[in-house]
Amino acid sequence: MSSSYPNTAVRADNLPVVRVGELAQAVKRWIEQGFDIVRVRGEITGYKRAPSGHLYFSLKDADACIDAVCWRLAASRLTTSIADGLDVIATGRLTTYPDRSKYQLVVDRLELAGEGALLKLLEERRRKLAAEGLFEAARKKPLPFLPEVIGVITSPTGAVIRDILHRLADRFPRRLLLWPVAVQGVDAAAQIAAAIDGFSRLPPEGRLPRPDLLIVARGGGSLEDLWAFNDEAVVRAAARCTIPLISAVGHETDTSLLDFAADKRAPTPTAAAEMAVPVRVDLAQRLLALRTRLSGGASRLVAERRGRLLAAERGLPRPQALLAVARQRLDDWNERLARSLHVGIERQRHRLARIAARLTPATPRIAWAASRVAAERRALDAAMRALLAQRRSRLQHAAALLDSVSYQKVLQRGFAVVHDADGGVVTAAATLRPGQRVSLRFADGAAPAVIEGGRPAALRPSRTTRPGDSRQGSLL
Repeated sequence: MSSSYPNTAVRADNLPVVRVGELAQAVKRWIEQGFDIVRVRGEITGYKRAPSGHLYFSLKDADACIDAVCWRLAASRLTTSIADGLDVIATGRLTTYPDRSKYQLVVDRLELAGEGALLKLLEERRRKLAAEGLFEAARKKPLPFLPEVIGVITSPTGAVIRDILHRLADRFPRRLLLWPVAVQGVDAAAQIAAAIDGFSRLPPEGRLPRPDLLIVARGGGSLEDLWAFNDEAVVRAAARCTIPLISAVGHETDTSLLDFAADKRAPTPTAAAEMAVPVRVDLAQRLLALRTRLSGGASRLVAERRGRLLAAERGLPRPQALLAVARQRLDDWNERLARSLHVGIERQRHRLARIAARLTPATPRIAWAASRVAAERRALDAAMRALLAQRRSRLQHAAALLDSVSYQKVLQRGFAVVHDADGGVVTAAATLRPGQRVSLRFADGAAPAVIEGGRPAALRPSRTTRPGDSRQGSLL
């Protein structure tokens, strides 16, 4: 089928019949041959990234809308971050998608439509982040004077890392950790933000040393080339970083949003290395100068103190003269002390003698007290003997009375006590019944008995009762 098929003027009845796929392929070839390479300006809408890495979006203006696709390989080479609402210029080829009967633009390159649009987007983003307080001076952390470990986030193949290494070696060699990232392209912003967060999350005592300072660096370029450092994710990562951070992006005239969020901005990567460490030679010279000043100051201070000491010495009396007076005074006090001790002892001895003379002899008083104690003792002994005799008489009287009323005396006169089987005392004959076993308690012992017809079967006359003596009656 010819590419001029749509312009063929023939009668409808004589047209050949083609399949849908053949017609779609003919349209596809005709469009691709007629529009080889085109540049289209429009606003991005409906942007999405497929899991395969391909980018799908539409370009629109006030009059029309066209679908666009950017294959994964071409998307990895893009230098501009894509988002809905961006005014861009897309370069590519026109083709069709036969499955949906749609034509679309296959994008090979994408750029923002003029620097003015970039600057407008940059300014809007800067105002938004500034309103959140990410650029405030109070958030800035001071740089360490001499960091042990410096972390660098940049491309491992560019001249930037070589410039930083060379400058550090000239000034003050330090240990350097490089986190390689892409500094341009669609994935650059994500890699830079991940590197900042990764350094910040390193533990202080981990396998890798935690840097004391971070440098995010890139060489010069256009606004589009540096656009990754204006990405919102990069700025937020720098603002929440817990390690002091230096932004060294571009040349001195280049400015990115990372410069506002960083703790310090360096005009160039080389200047960032100069900010990171001091010059070792300068430090050595400064230390030598301080040592010289310290030594001179100490010498001057010693000389001044020596002069003041000598001047004070001339105003003082001679130590020998002071000691001579003190020695003579000590001898005088020693002699006076010896005399004072002798006089004091004699005075106390005379005083003690006068006191002893006034005291009466104690022997008569002791004898009188002893006689009085003996008399009182004799009176006490007599009173105790009388009291004991009285208590003994009362006790004997009570014992005789108790013995006279004891039931044992009654039993000795021929009486007996009747106990039931439980050991209780039987006090009335009415409580007994025939056949009941009882115990009879006499003065010399007990004997068992059985009740028969109201009289005990084992009841026998007392040994003290004579036959025919009716003075002892029956107990039952």
